[in-house]
Amino acid sequence: MSTPLGTTSPHGELFRREPANPILTANDWPYQINTVFNPGATTHDGETVLLCRVEDRRGLSHLTVARSPDGVHGWRVDPKPLLADDPADQTTMWGVEDCRITYLAELETYVISYTAYGPSGPCVALATTEDFQSVEKLGVVMPPEDKNASLLPRRVGGDFILYHRPYSAHVGGADVWLSRSQDLRTWSSPEPVMASRDGAWWDAARMGLGPAPIETEHGWLGVYHGVKQMAAGPLYRAGLVLFDIDNPAKVLRRSPQWVLGPSADYETHGDVPNVVFPTGMIHDEETGDLRLYYGAGDSVIAVATATMSEVLDYLLQYG
Repeated sequence: MSTPLGTTSPHGELFRREPANPILTANDWPYQINTVFNPGATTHDGETVLLCRVEDRRGLSHLTVARSPDGVHGWRVDPKPLLADDPADQTTMWGVEDCRITYLAELETYVISYTAYGPSGPCVALATTEDFQSVEKLGVVMPPEDKNASLLPRRVGGDFILYHRPYSAHVGGADVWLSRSQDLRTWSSPEPVMASRDGAWWDAARMGLGPAPIETEHGWLGVYHGVKQMAAGPLYRAGLVLFDIDNPAKVLRRSPQWVLGPSADYETHGDVPNVVFPTGMIHDEETGDLRLYYGAGDSVIAVATATMSEVLDYLLQYG
C-alpha cells in the first residue's frame, strides 16, 4: 500500500510531533491541578498564547493562559485562571472547557469560544479579550447540549460565522453545524455542514470542529476530531476539511483518512487514553508552518507541525 501524497509517515499521518512533547503538563502549573489539555491558540505581542483547559482536583475545569516565545519552550503560566466556574451561574457552575480563539481584525479583539458546563448540560459561550489579562463575557450563545464552537476570523456575506456541534438525543447525532450573527450575541438557527460517516469509518461515532479555520486561496482550512467507538472505548483522531470561502456551510474537501492519531505514550495513556483532540492552530506565514496544538490523553498538551503547502496538497487530492 503506497503512502498518500504529501504524508510523511507510512501510517499516513501528515503532522510531525514535536520532540519536546508533551510541551505542557500538570507539573508546569504554579498551583495544584490534576491535568491540562485542549488549548486554544493564538499569537499576541510576538508570543504564542495558549488558553489551556485545566482540570482541578475537584474535577472541575477552568481556562488558564500560558505564554511562550517560540510556541514550544519557555512557557510562563499565569498564577490564576482567566475564565473559571461560577457557583452562582447555572450555566458555568460545573466549569468551563475546551476553548478556541479567533482574532477578529474588524473589532480588534480576540474572541474566545468555549464550553460552559452546568446542570442543564454543556453549552456554547463567548468572551472577548484584548490582552489575555481580562475578559468581557458575552454569555451563552447556544443552548445545551452544544459544544466544539469555532468562529471564522472575518464576516462572510455580512455575517459572523460560528461552527458548533449541537447534540440530538432523538437521532443520536453529534455533527458539525453553522450559525450566523450580526453582533456575536444573537445567532441564526443552525445549518447542517458536516456529518459523521456511516459504518466503520474512523469518524463514524461523532465529530467536532477544532481550531478556527484559516483562510487560504482554496477555501477555509479546518481541522476536526473524529471518534470511532472501539471495544476498549472511544478512539479520537484528527482529520482535515476545506470549506468554501463564500459559502462556509459547503464542504469542498474532506480527508478520508485521519492525519494524526494516538500512538505516542502520552496520547495512548492518561485520564482518557487514546485521545488526540486538536483545539489550537497557528500559521507561521514566514516559514509556512502550521503548528497544531492538541490535548493528549485528556492529560497533557502537545504540538505537531506540517507546512501549509503539504496540508493543502494532501487535502486537494480528495473530493
